[in-house]
Amino acid sequence: MPPFQRHVFVCTNRRPDGHPKGCCATKGGEEVRARFKEELEKRGLKGQMRANAAGCVDTCSFGVSVVVYPEGVWYGGVKPEDVPTIVDEHLVGGRPVERLLMPFSRGKAQE
Repeated sequence: MPPFQRHVFVCTNRRPDGHPKGCCATKGGEEVRARFKEELEKRGLKGQMRANAAGCVDTCSFGVSVVVYPEGVWYGGVKPEDVPTIVDEHLVGGRPVERLLMPFSRGKAQE
């Protein structure tokens, strides 16, 4: 049995200023990760679910990237204000948040 029911990875990769791909760090990756940790703590889910920083997941064009396991659902363009919805609907409710899914992850919502 895995140690966590859900494991959230938030890209917080930092590239040099002016890099053509940009980076999640300058798009708010650290803030998104901090909000996940805060929301999990607030709901008493720490220990059951975990949010970690991730290096580059190579989906820079989508904005701040978040990957949720064990499902392997990928979210893009995530902002701190999206986190409570992801926690409530996906992490707790088991329903991925359609509006934030990356195009290649849309089929995961139906599995």
